[in-house]
Amino acid sequence: MPKMDRHDPRHGPMDEEIRKVANHIGGAIGSALPPGYGFALLVFGLGETAGRMNYISNADREDMLAALKELVARFEGRYSDEAGHA
Repeated sequence: MPKMDRHDPRHGPMDEEIRKVANHIGGAIGSALPPGYGFALLVFGLGETAGRMNYISNADREDMLAALKELVARFEGRYSDEAGHA
C-alpha cells in the first residue's frame, strides 16, 4: 500500500472544531468503558469520495489497526476466529 503524501489534503491535523467534539465524545466513551477496553472513533464527512477521515482512540496504534482490520474482515465475511482478535 503506498504511503500517503504529506501534501495530500486528506492528511493533516483534524479541523479544530471537529477535534473538540471528537475529544469530548472520546472522553465520554473512554470513561464509560471498563478498564481493559479500547475504542476508536472515526470522524468523516458523509458523501465525500476523497474527503478527510480522522480518528481518535485510547488504544495503541497497532492495536487499533488490528481491531479495524478485524472489523473489515467481519463485514466482508472473511473473518476466522482462528486468526485471533483484537
